[in-house]
Amino acid sequence: MEGTKLKTRIIDEVKEFLAGRFDLKEDSAHQLEVVARIESGAVIRGVNLWVLIFATFIASLGLNVNSPAVIIGAMLISPLMGPIMGLGVSLGIRDFALLKRSAKNFAFMVLISILASTIYFLMSPLTIVQSELLARTQPTTWDVLIAFFGGFAGMIAQTRVDRTSTVIPGVAIATALMPPLCTAGFGIATGQLNYFLGAFYLFIINTVFIALSALLTVNLLKYHKVETVDAKKDKRVRNIMIFLTLITIIPSVYIGYKLVVKSIFENSVSNYVKESFKFSNTEVVTFTSIMDYQESGKHMIEVILMGDVISEDVISTLNVQMPKYGIEDTYLRVKQNSSVGKDLASSFIQKNFEQLIIEKNNRITKLNDELGLYKNNIMPSAEISKEISALLGIPVSVSLTKSELFDYNGNVEKTILICYMNLDGGKIELKNKERLISWLKARTGVSEIKLFIETL
Repeated sequence: MEGTKLKTRIIDEVKEFLAGRFDLKEDSAHQLEVVARIESGAVIRGVNLWVLIFATFIASLGLNVNSPAVIIGAMLISPLMGPIMGLGVSLGIRDFALLKRSAKNFAFMVLISILASTIYFLMSPLTIVQSELLARTQPTTWDVLIAFFGGFAGMIAQTRVDRTSTVIPGVAIATALMPPLCTAGFGIATGQLNYFLGAFYLFIINTVFIALSALLTVNLLKYHKVETVDAKKDKRVRNIMIFLTLITIIPSVYIGYKLVVKSIFENSVSNYVKESFKFSNTEVVTFTSIMDYQESGKHMIEVILMGDVISEDVISTLNVQMPKYGIEDTYLRVKQNSSVGKDLASSFIQKNFEQLIIEKNNRITKLNDELGLYKNNIMPSAEISKEISALLGIPVSVSLTKSELFDYNGNVEKTILICYMNLDGGKIELKNKERLISWLKARTGVSEIKLFIETL
């Protein structure tokens, strides 16, 4: 009996601990305050409109010159998140007046962004498709998850009393609303419909799942409904959201599946080539893999070899080994000692040779610089020793060292010449010593001399 009570008490304490840790009511702002924030952010006019236009041009520039830093900056200042949050919150609390305003601002925002980016790309002299542009043309299931969880994080941050955290800027970067719209503008400006459709679909994914996260968050926080609607209308709203979610997510799941299949195939091909094409006098120059190759109707692996020619029997054996690596229904093409193979091998050798020359030249330059520094710090002690002996009329031995004095910041403060003299009998008078220091300054070009004299 005592054991049962102890177990029950422990379970209750764990539940209480977890409930306290995951409680969202602790620093929650009032519903009216949160809705007011969302309403304010959903308006695209005045300052928000100009910021939107500038952010569009900045993001377009970043995509055009392939600069992630510039694109991130545009995402941070863009007000795109406001109307989308407004859509989700208004549906969650059944505020249809806010829903209409948010939808109107959302449509205007999309139109202005695409128009501004299209104008930019029409004027831009740079027409090369960069990797940052390509990254926004093939949305997958992962983009759905990013938008969904990012929307949750952003909406929860909006419902706090203190909104000074880094959550909202982080969500703006993660969900990346602005770049897809700018990429859609690029597709229009260059007449490439596939870019427009892919990028705009990515933007719709972000929109739907951020709005869905906002809706679920207000339901989780049990915000009261602004308008009382009958059960039939409420069910219709839910069905519309489910329908929009499904038609948005299904294509991305298919694209994501194809991407995973392609990635697995390419990884299998890489392992197959590295492990199977091991020959003593033959090297793999390069290899490519193509899924659904049009000529054969199957996948294809093309391997280009350099060195001794491998026989057809060996190639047949290589074909047989493919299923062991999970590669099925695939055509193997081996190129060796052909003109293409020779050209590619020659190009491969030349590229490596050029790289070797560049590395050697860089090394020679570095050694020359180091040698110059060494020469600058070494003084002609032998010549100066003879000259001082003649000047003083007595034999002397001289050691000269030029060194730099550094301050506490590691900067060169001044250059000093240290002169050590060994007299073979006799001594130097003070006036001769001063004259010698002046002569050393003129002879060596160093303004500060430290003279040390020792008599044998």
